[in-house]
Amino acid sequence: MAAPIPDISPLELALTFVPPLMVVGLLMQWQGKARTGLLALVRMLVQLLAIGYVLVLLFDSNHPTVIGAVLLFMGTVAAWIATRTVETHRHQAFGQAWLAVILVSLPVLALITQVVIGVEPWYNPRYLIPLGGMVFSAAMNAVSLSAERLQAERERGRSRAEARRIALEAAMIPVTNTLLAVGLVALPGMMTGQILSGVSPLLAVKYQIVIMTMLFGVAGLSAALYLIQASRT
Repeated sequence: MAAPIPDISPLELALTFVPPLMVVGLLMQWQGKARTGLLALVRMLVQLLAIGYVLVLLFDSNHPTVIGAVLLFMGTVAAWIATRTVETHRHQAFGQAWLAVILVSLPVLALITQVVIGVEPWYNPRYLIPLGGMVFSAAMNAVSLSAERLQAERERGRSRAEARRIALEAAMIPVTNTLLAVGLVALPGMMTGQILSGVSPLLAVKYQIVIMTMLFGVAGLSAALYLIQASRT
């Protein structure tokens, strides 16, 4: 039987903020955007503590409507954050990003949870919420990068097709790097968590393969769908 994962005391948790606060100090000294970094740390802390309590409630929920509403909310927030790099016509870009995120993420999430894993019941929040978060996050980052790059390339005078190609390639860089490095440079969070909880490393690897293929597909398809819409306008 696997040993339980050690708990983390408030003091031990506080110690993890020492390196980030050192970074904020360096930013202040070098007249960088220290306020942005500090705000990001505070938001991360508040948001994660809040979502911890929310997840406890969601995991006890047996209402598919509630889970569906949460997933839709997550996708909408992801689309809004993705378009923060768009300097003009952001509301139009948000609509395009929303379609790209939702129309790609939900079918891929359904494929993974219902066909590959076979989640029972289909709306089990312990699977849908964490996996949905991964899917929406991948789509958000890809759309954000593609939106920024498309706008930049069009301003440089690139043709519509050329700008779209460059933007898609740029959007795929982070997830491609992750695929190239996985297992060699780092063990992903989900795989590490499963191993720590006592799951067989081989089973954890299978799940991680599912996650990596899911993220690559979502990133590429959502970025492409956004670019198809945005390049026409």
